[in-house]
Amino acid sequence: MADFKVGKVTHYYDKIQVAIVELDSDLAVGDKIKFVRGGEDMFEQEVGSIQVEHNQIESAKKGDVVGLKANQEVKEGAEVYKVQ
Repeated sequence: MADFKVGKVTHYYDKIQVAIVELDSDLAVGDKIKFVRGGEDMFEQEVGSIQVEHNQIESAKKGDVVGLKANQEVKEGAEVYKVQ
């Protein structure tokens, strides 16, 4: 099954390693995602935590803007795909 886009990174806080992602699709803790920029895969990781307004949540819906803990640095504009 193909990977599908779930959102886009709008900001990255390097000190706390959190990517702010605007979601195009639902996302939940435990989902496997990858960050892609310029058509190149950057890295994959499992969603360990999702936060909205500093509150921990288990899942988020399309249209939400969430904070995701990133395992590596990620640039603004990177696309986020759910890995099947």
